[in-house]
Order: sequence, then C-alpha cells, then structure tokens
Amino acid sequence: MKTGRLRNMERQEFEALVFRAIEALPPEFKSKLENVDIIVEDWPSPQQISQLRLRSKAQLLGLYEGVPQTKRDSGYNLVLPDKITIFQKPIELKCRSDKEIEMEVGRVVRHEIAHHFGIGDAALYKIENQKLRRDE
Repeated sequence: MKTGRLRNMERQEFEALVFRAIEALPPEFKSKLENVDIIVEDWPSPQQISQLRLRSKAQLLGLYEGVPQTKRDSGYNLVLPDKITIFQKPIELKCRSDKEIEMEVGRVVRHEIAHHFGIGDAALYKIENQKLRRDE
C-alpha cells in the first residue's frame, strides 16, 4: 500500500477494505445481513445529497437505504434488498493515510449496518464518543 494522503486508492483495494470490515463483524451480525447489498460508489448522487439536505457531497461517507429490522412486521417479505453504500472519495478526502482509510471504512461500515439494525444517529454518536473516551 502507498503511504501519505491518498486521493485515488484503486477501487479494488478500497472494496477489499469494505469486505474486510464486513468479515470482521461478529457472527451474530453477519448472519442477519442476508438481504443487504453493500456497494461502493465514488460519490453520493445529487439526489442523495438533496434528500439529506447536505451542503457538500464530501459530507456523506456512507448511506443506509432500506427498512430497519426494528421497523419490519410479519408482512415484510418479497422485497428488494436493503442497500448500504460506502462512498470512497469522501472517505479518502477525510483521511491522511492508508491506515486512517482502513479505520474509517470499518467505522462507516459498522455505522451503516447499525442503521440496518434500527440504531439511530444520536445513539451511534453517543456510542462512538464513549469509545473514543475509553481509547484515549
């Protein structure tokens, strides 16, 4: 891997980071991802940016689109898979090294999968802040 600030990691290398982040999940979470597509895109679409009312496409690192498991009822079947998109270019812009990119990909993958399990942003930020304080 290269060192220093990366702006153009090969897509295949970035996708491998996403795959490793998924593989690193505990088995009880991985086993419940059977109807979820996880993809990589360079940037969010203009529609995604406007729907989320963001000022910049660089703000969005990942996006969960679907029905969280906590909102599903017995009538939830024969539906298209939920979709998690990991945005490569915003992550690369945020990070200064390969190691930072790898850590950020893992964090974003876990964050978006948590949305799939019904955990909202407020709870996730609280959990992440507690972890940061413990790690310091």
